[in-house]
Amino acid sequence: MNKDSLDYIYRLYMNDIYAYLLSLCGEHHLAQDILQETFFRAYLYLEDFKEDKIKPWLFKVAHNALVDFKRKNSRSIVKEGEYFKNLADYTTPEKELIKQEQLKDLKALVNELTEDYRQAVLLCDIHELSYKESAEVMGVGVGYFKILLYRARQKLRMSIKRSDCNE
Repeated sequence: MNKDSLDYIYRLYMNDIYAYLLSLCGEHHLAQDILQETFFRAYLYLEDFKEDKIKPWLFKVAHNALVDFKRKNSRSIVKEGEYFKNLADYTTPEKELIKQEQLKDLKALVNELTEDYRQAVLLCDIHELSYKESAEVMGVGVGYFKILLYRARQKLRMSIKRSDCNE
């Protein structure tokens, strides 16, 4: 069968498939979505079917698409809006301000590091790349990267201790 005839088949069977899906799921928008998925799948395999067998095949495709959708959605748990409103928020403006000040101080200390040390800390600790990925970005071996990162962290620790003693 010619794939160009999909438009003709769509117009011919669309209402029947939609009514079938709507009766199965009871939701207008879901039925429309599954209808589109049905004809997308039909487009992919349309050449394999004879014209007289198209209608039952489309119903089967529609049913399978609906089952796939329901199976996929059964794995995800949708929480009501009230659930999220009831979650405790333990951050206070004071804690948030302290956290921002600490981050500001840490950024200043990181910026004082040499370029290699700063890049090692940023890649591994801030952007959470693995040692191997970070080493590739820097164009160095993994062993050398670990040394750079260790030394950078040591310098940061010493800088933090000095800043704590000065306060």
